[in-house]
Amino acid sequence: MNDCSQQSCFVPDTGCALGHVDLSACPVYHGTGKATSAPEPTDDVLLPWSGSALGLADLAFVAGRARPRIIATIGPQNAGKTTMLGAWYLLLGRGAADLRAGQFAGSFSLAGWEAVSNSLRWAPGQAPSFPPHTTSRSGRAPGLLHLSFRAEQKKQPTDYLFTDAPGEWFQKWAVNKGGSEAAGARWIAEHADVLLLVADREALSGATMGSARNALQLLAARVADERKSRPTALVWTKSDVPITPGMEDSVRQSVFGPMPGAGEFSVRITSGDTGERQADGSLASLLDWALTSRPPCAVLPPVPSASDDPLFMYGVGSA
Repeated sequence: MNDCSQQSCFVPDTGCALGHVDLSACPVYHGTGKATSAPEPTDDVLLPWSGSALGLADLAFVAGRARPRIIATIGPQNAGKTTMLGAWYLLLGRGAADLRAGQFAGSFSLAGWEAVSNSLRWAPGQAPSFPPHTTSRSGRAPGLLHLSFRAEQKKQPTDYLFTDAPGEWFQKWAVNKGGSEAAGARWIAEHADVLLLVADREALSGATMGSARNALQLLAARVADERKSRPTALVWTKSDVPITPGMEDSVRQSVFGPMPGAGEFSVRITSGDTGERQADGSLASLLDWALTSRPPCAVLPPVPSASDDPLFMYGVGSA
């Protein structure tokens, strides 16, 4: 009998679904503790993943083929970051996203994707809703959701990791970059290949619109400071919610002023005729952009040379 209350956890067969090596540190597991001892040597090889959202300890396994590209969704709490991830997963499941990155080629975190997208589906006795808030107390936060895609001209697929981190992390990181509570956001900012800054139009139109704008501007300044040359985009979520032109211009200026080359997208999730939450075409366009965007390449000046090798064209320099 399984001592863990999580249906996706099968201790000790495949290990803790939340990634805890020491089961006594798991907040969910309430077994006898016998599973914490080293198992007897067998010829069986345990799976190196559980299917749940990956953690930092899983990166070595995912990066065994090649370094995965990390796509960071950065924004305040309740901005719609997790909902956007769940909508992308549903689009891929329906084959509704025609991506330049290629065809879906697998995932090591299907259970994690199901966890963030399940509430968007219709089920008997359960109306579609939005995913629950990503808590900063989760032992696996930031969750890393894995997908791989294979382009037609490539033999090996390309791996991607999508971050699902609580907005409180980014708000604390924006105020104090070196704070202990900003460690997760700091890791994301350091390792991400694509930065998606999420702006919640609902918050920017509500009773606390002033504080929401100030928090977003502070976060945009931090992203601009950490961006370097990485592809970055401003993503307006809940785009069906109107905000004042002055508020929109203020947010745009705080983003495109220090980051003039950033992209801009507007996305929303609505209730479809079938009762299931539906994503419009802009979400597929945003996913396609995130998967295929790369930093600008250095362009070498033309020089007269009979060689195509830059080492001989430009020389190695003199001491």
